[in-house]
Amino acid sequence: MGRARLSGMEYVTVQGEGVPAVGLGTWGLTGEECRRTVETALDVGYRHVDTAQAYGNEREVGQALASSGVDRDEVFLTTKVRASNARYDEVLASTEESRSRLGVETIDLLLLHWPTPMVPIAETMRAMTDLRERGRVRHVGVSNCNVKRLRAAREATATPVFADQVLCHPYHPQRELQAYCAREDVLLTAYSPLGQGGLVADDTLRKIGERYGKTPAQVALRWAIQQDHVAAIPKASSRAHLVENLDVFDFALTRYELDQVARPSLLRTGYSYVRGRFGP
Repeated sequence: MGRARLSGMEYVTVQGEGVPAVGLGTWGLTGEECRRTVETALDVGYRHVDTAQAYGNEREVGQALASSGVDRDEVFLTTKVRASNARYDEVLASTEESRSRLGVETIDLLLLHWPTPMVPIAETMRAMTDLRERGRVRHVGVSNCNVKRLRAAREATATPVFADQVLCHPYHPQRELQAYCAREDVLLTAYSPLGQGGLVADDTLRKIGERYGKTPAQVALRWAIQQDHVAAIPKASSRAHLVENLDVFDFALTRYELDQVARPSLLRTGYSYVRGRFGP
């Protein structure tokens, strides 16, 4: 399965690297709320943090890392290059700016945030490879790419593409991409694994959770990380929800339950988005 259990946290092993299976997504978190949330997350045990140039919160994430007291080497840190910065020189320059805002010597994982038809993927990957060779980043990858685009990125460089970060939750399970990533030893990082919060009212997840004393959100997260080569980065801001999202390593879903949870549906995906954003 490419997964090991260390100190209560499950780690996904990809290309010899252990990545915490549950991390913190920071999209939508800015300013003091972001800094405080990341600090709290690190305090309760998170060791995987995701940010992006487009989020406008790299500085606050870096401040939280610096003040947390957690060793830098213990935290797997991801940021993403804007699609508008995909050209060679812009990748180099914007990544240096990201490193400065984050206050780190090396970024663990650098992704291209969105594919863009304006810049050949080979040009972007060449810049990322140079950053890796200079020690500015440890791993490189892409985001929001389907199998065809991920394959093209991998074919464009001799440097191993470490990850593809995509929308992935029970209503949008990314089965083809997950199978490809597992086969090719690429990490699939699931963002919005709770469907922007819309999955917390799902009746199937609630019924399964009752068997384990878990919430629907915890069942959805367990479903995600129980798949081969998958890590999840749910967003949360309250300490209670941060703790809840991390409390998913003491149970496992059966094969039947995994199949029950995954129900691909564009309609449900849209409904979960609306419900999560605006409530029932």
